[in-house]
Amino acid sequence: MRRALLAACALLSGCRTPQAGEEVPALIVNPTAASRAALASAVGAALGGAVVMLSDDALTAQSWLAIDRRPRRDPEGTPAQGRELGRPEEFLLVKSGGRCVLVHQRTGQRYPLADTECVER
Repeated sequence: MRRALLAACALLSGCRTPQAGEEVPALIVNPTAASRAALASAVGAALGGAVVMLSDDALTAQSWLAIDRRPRRDPEGTPAQGRELGRPEEFLLVKSGGRCVLVHQRTGQRYPLADTECVER
């Protein structure tokens, strides 16, 4: 009877174990200089080699990351040709087979993050 009750509670609570090969949203835990560098490198690679600045707590509280384009400026520092059109680039951190993988939402490109520890969200 007790086992049946525990099984019913687990089923109702939505707890489940990911299946092999399944990806689940993830969060970075215990970020280090190396893990932050790996994340910045992956985002930069996804954006064609752009140099990006990320906060030290990027992907530690939520699984998604939005990167806005830096507005173009003329030599005097004012925005060139009005406002920039376009949407932010979006990324999702997933745990896949024990690895932390950054997925570029627009392209579907995947970037495994070296030296990074993550947990299922």
